[in-house]
Amino acid sequence: MTTPPPLGAEYFDQWYADMAESATRDQVQLRALGLPPELESTSLLSWDGIADVVDALAVGAGDVLVDLACGRGGYGLEVAARTGARLIGVDFSAVAIERARQRAAGRAEFRVGRLTDSGLPDASAHAVMCIDAMQFADPYAAGLAECRRILVPGGRLVLTGWQARDPADERIPARLHRDIAAELRAAGFAEVTATDQPAWREAERAYWTAAVALDPGDDAALRSMREEGLRVAPVIDRTARVLARAVAPPAS
Repeated sequence: MTTPPPLGAEYFDQWYADMAESATRDQVQLRALGLPPELESTSLLSWDGIADVVDALAVGAGDVLVDLACGRGGYGLEVAARTGARLIGVDFSAVAIERARQRAAGRAEFRVGRLTDSGLPDASAHAVMCIDAMQFADPYAAGLAECRRILVPGGRLVLTGWQARDPADERIPARLHRDIAAELRAAGFAEVTATDQPAWREAERAYWTAAVALDPGDDAALRSMREEGLRVAPVIDRTARVLARAVAPPAS
């Protein structure tokens, strides 16, 4: 498995900028994941997966929902529309945040911040969602600690992501070699569950199949998509597709 490119803010700023110039990239992704055209996705959660996340978050009208590593804001805006929650999106890419603000048109707050330092006050969120991104926290435990810090006691954290089925499998990137449930418990969360989602996996498989079949030409976003597909497709079944839920403990 080839080594992925650097994954800092500068890399993602360019990644999002390339998306804005691509006429095809979003069409391919939305079709594979079953998403509506108005939802600008930057992750791999399907339409049915959004419903699962909404159920796990259990937020209602007026609750503060933080979408950590929100990208262009599509998932958070959809969840907020379904639940009536007040959305705050945080991402370290200024390019993504600017696009999210344009799409939100005042319906939500979006701000630049990091997985490990959101810039939000203590105990300011009723729920936190992080879609396919917590593995980029450095270190991972600091990202979970930040989620716990900004959650009210009893608030819910919902993560989606991947973890290696075999901890010794060197074909899987090191950032996926972790037990998400164990990490959440070590971070002090309660009522932790982490379940494999085979239906999400099939939507993801359709996405990567489409990505590998692309002829990207000079489209940088499609080229990046295909290159990632060539890395991921051969090992897709060596990872579990995870939905993790946890609750912030009561104040001591």
